[in-house]
Amino acid sequence: MISSSDFRTGLTLEFDNGVWQIVDFQHVKPGKGAAFVRTKIKNVRTGAVVERTFNPNEKLPRAHIETNEMQYLYEADGVYTFMDNESYEQVELSKDQLGDALQYLKENMNISLQTHKGTIIGIALPNSVDLEVTECEPSIKGDTATGATKIATLETGYTVRVPLFINLGDVLRIDTRTGNYLERA
Repeated sequence: MISSSDFRTGLTLEFDNGVWQIVDFQHVKPGKGAAFVRTKIKNVRTGAVVERTFNPNEKLPRAHIETNEMQYLYEADGVYTFMDNESYEQVELSKDQLGDALQYLKENMNISLQTHKGTIIGIALPNSVDLEVTECEPSIKGDTATGATKIATLETGYTVRVPLFINLGDVLRIDTRTGNYLERA
């Protein structure tokens, strides 16, 4: 059991017949009345994000999430195949199970497969991935001082705003948590 006063981002909890992950939290002590903890939590199975408040002395059971290192192999007919790096067992996941992670997924990429009580609840990507630009407007010499951006399409089909000096074929580092361009790789 974990007290709501010990909440932190990324913590997983079990309540309301589901597994929830804390996205954001704030301890609030108003001038009048009792303190409380305001949270934004995400259902790890459905992806629904809700806001909820807790009393600071409320205790909730912690959800134990197991992670296995897996390698993404290939996609066939909307089914994505992953292989366990230790046992070489293969697991197949659908587009729905992967969600937004598809935008960053490349063949031979290592990810962490998350399970709760034997049920797959999702994957955890590295904090950043390197993807090649497959489509973008050409850059114009001397057009880099304004801080303007353009849209580039990456090898996975994901589109991102990038600085004007990025060219076709450049490899970019993309933050998988925010989806933003970080730097050229």
